[in-house]
Amino acid sequence: MARNKPITWYMATPADGIIELSRQAGTPVNLADAVGVIDHPNPCANKWFDESRFSYFRMVKRVGEALEDTGIWPVTWPVRLWTVEPVGDTGNWSHQHFSYRLLSHQIRVLEETDPWPALGAGGREVLDVIHEQLPERAVRWAADWDADPEGMEERRRNWRLCGTRDIGRGEWAQAVADMTAYASRESAAQRWAEQLATGTVDRILAATVFSRHAVDYARSRAAEFTVAAQHQTRLSPYVLDALRGVRLDAASAVAA
Repeated sequence: MARNKPITWYMATPADGIIELSRQAGTPVNLADAVGVIDHPNPCANKWFDESRFSYFRMVKRVGEALEDTGIWPVTWPVRLWTVEPVGDTGNWSHQHFSYRLLSHQIRVLEETDPWPALGAGGREVLDVIHEQLPERAVRWAADWDADPEGMEERRRNWRLCGTRDIGRGEWAQAVADMTAYASRESAAQRWAEQLATGTVDRILAATVFSRHAVDYARSRAAEFTVAAQHQTRLSPYVLDALRGVRLDAASAVAA
């Protein structure tokens, strides 16, 4: 007889291990120091609805959604990812719409695990793009824009609205990526990856003389390029090359 596979529940915290919403509530709970069962320091009476932003412990069984609703801001890396076990009564806002989430007033920390899956199945590739590739690419993208702002604006518009036989149009490819993230329960991972990418571009270009439009262009290219890395095993080259901006880079090279 087949046995049901045990469910793994995940929680994400900043690097210090403290649940961010608990810190903001003035009752910090540190998962790194946890031993045995942890009781919620101020549990709500009305299950399972928020009386405050930290009314209960929040956990997910789809790791790509572990970064949703954590209270961590600004988006930063690294985070810490924990597997936990709910203890006692559990609930949910809506089992229909939030079946991957669970709420409880007691948890037990099982172990700390590698954090990259919180960025999706392609989390390792996402981190490689952000840390190893974007610093050089961001400068090149911004330089391309400032070298020919009007030409780049036209090429960007064509990329968004017009596809070719080999490469899809950018606006459609972005919508496909969004739907793929939702279907894979990696919407939070995608949003987090996009913000890590744009934050990296901001840091790289902060001390440069590039125009605001050039920086904005580099930010959007970084987000799209990073999303392609997240979904590279799920999407076809037709979609991935659109997200990567292959046509934009080729057109820039020809113009140069």
